[in-house]
Amino acid sequence: MSQPWSLLRLPPFPPLALQVMRMVSRDDVSMKQLSELISADQAFASEILMIANSPLYQSSREITSILQATTLLGLERMKGLTVTVGVRAYLGDWFNLPSLRACWRHSVACALIAEKLAAAAHMDRDACYTAGLIHDIGRLGLAALHPMPYSKFLQDTENNPCDILQRERELFSCDHCEAGRNLVEAWKLPNRLAEVVSRHHEPRMWREDDLLSIVHLSCRMADSLGFAAAHGLNPPIYDALLSEIPPQEHGKFPLATEEMVLLLAAQINAMESV
Repeated sequence: MSQPWSLLRLPPFPPLALQVMRMVSRDDVSMKQLSELISADQAFASEILMIANSPLYQSSREITSILQATTLLGLERMKGLTVTVGVRAYLGDWFNLPSLRACWRHSVACALIAEKLAAAAHMDRDACYTAGLIHDIGRLGLAALHPMPYSKFLQDTENNPCDILQRERELFSCDHCEAGRNLVEAWKLPNRLAEVVSRHHEPRMWREDDLLSIVHLSCRMADSLGFAAAHGLNPPIYDALLSEIPPQEHGKFPLATEEMVLLLAAQINAMESV
């Protein structure tokens, strides 16, 4: 992988989702602007409307337009929903491989957990959701370049846990954190997202108003609940991770592991059923 990422034959990330991700760092985007942008891509808009009408959002009435969806769900939530559709679309047909679908499910689980942790860190929940969703975008880049070898690597870790980043570097000359940083730079996404994708595996203590610490904890919690994309050494334990967040926020997280797993699985399945 000595070539610049811009020259590698990667499938293009949906342009609409890229534009929306670039919007995440701006405060001057209106509902009308976002609605017009999404509505211009009919296929993308249709998928967003299907998810907006799914049990995930439990709307009291049918949502028939992107502007209506933006009004009912909120501007930031629509940004996150658009990026969700984009991340899933990026895998294309490879989404049907169980090991690569596990990458998607891990990312969504991380996003949903990050959204819950946002209040404890005094941060915007939808910004945390988006960061959680794309933290492993480097995995999708490696999967796009080496779909079958990368799928096999992920599958092999189920029976042979390993140092994931080291093994990726041995097999693909690049780990998914480095790959993610290159993609964020190539796609000209906000700098704070570059930090998240490149450093989310670094040991980090919980801090308020710190996006990276939220994603770091959310990623480990997703793994501990059975939503791991790859199986590393010394897997985290959900009960121990709960102790890292302020006690007053524990109410957002069921104490029983099985209950939290079912909650996340129901939300992820709602996205996948459309």
